[in-house]
Amino acid sequence: MAGDALARLSEAGVSIWLDDLSRERLTNGSLGWLVRERHVVGVTTNPTIFARAIEGGDLYAPQIGDLALRDVGVAEALRMLTTYDVRWACDVLRPVHEATDGVDGRVSIEVDPRLAYDTARTVAEARALWWLVDRPNLFVKIPAARQGLDAISACLAEGISINVTLLFSLNRYDEVVEAFLSGMERAHEAGLDLTGITSVASFFVSRVDTEIDRRLDALGGERAAALRGWAGIANARIAYEHYEHAFASDRWRRLADAGARPQRLLWASTGVKEPSYDDTRYVTGLVAPNLVNTMPQATLDAVADHGAVPVTDLRGGYREAHKVLTGLAELGIDYADVVQHLEDDGVAKFEASWDELGQKLATRLDGGDRPAPRERQEEAKR
Repeated sequence: MAGDALARLSEAGVSIWLDDLSRERLTNGSLGWLVRERHVVGVTTNPTIFARAIEGGDLYAPQIGDLALRDVGVAEALRMLTTYDVRWACDVLRPVHEATDGVDGRVSIEVDPRLAYDTARTVAEARALWWLVDRPNLFVKIPAARQGLDAISACLAEGISINVTLLFSLNRYDEVVEAFLSGMERAHEAGLDLTGITSVASFFVSRVDTEIDRRLDALGGERAAALRGWAGIANARIAYEHYEHAFASDRWRRLADAGARPQRLLWASTGVKEPSYDDTRYVTGLVAPNLVNTMPQATLDAVADHGAVPVTDLRGGYREAHKVLTGLAELGIDYADVVQHLEDDGVAKFEASWDELGQKLATRLDGGDRPAPRERQEEAKR
């Protein structure tokens, strides 16, 4: 039956989040329906999602018209448009947030991706978004570039809940955990209530396979073919192994005793891009307690329709996961080069989406959505 697999996934400890948001989804109630009927307990957004929503959505026209009349610049207009949607989504998810004691019911909004390599401006933008949305169930997304690590700690230290995004590297994940622990320790020293400060670390999955499969195909041969499609899942499983070690330390226990909650791993980029692969593999192959899996609508529907949630979870696959990465190294696949390329490419793609959206929004602000004076007067009379 539709929905049973999603229920079993939730029972296994995986929080189901939707990787999409638009004003149309908010207006027509489909987000609320997913919460009620499909076990969705959170929402993630990114610059590409907002670019798609705003470019194709007539529902944004009235707000863009008002912003144009106020002579608001493009950067601030983007903040107003995106924070409006995220605030609304936070309100839709607020009952979930309260029912789960603040664990779920979260909505993420990303800092301007063009600031990814500027620590001070990232912190300033995170503060602004936190203030503008003004909801306790918000996550501010900060890319896991090296320059973002200090920003992550600084924001957590101020009580801003953070979604660390664009994670591909196991070493970088360890650095993100260190940034989380450091930020929470500073928050504790400042006397903040740690129960209200939370974080997730978004580990991207399918993009790893896309890049490594490309390199395997270039090599050719039976050994390369046998490893196709396994790197993303192996990488994520080993990340969970790192998570287990990190949150079993005495350092973490001291924070937990003070009320802190662990930084959960979140599987992102879970839509399958290779047509020959099972379309639920990045969900059903990555089940474990205290995880988040954020899915595009198509993946969510696929899991609900024919997903097979395993009886045993991913922890039984650690040995095989390490064998996959060892096998890749033996074939000459440079893991460090792959994950750095993916991080750089991820930031670049989000920057491109933001720039393209900004250019199109500038055109609309210059007159495309500005109501005629008489029309405005008639609206005022009504």
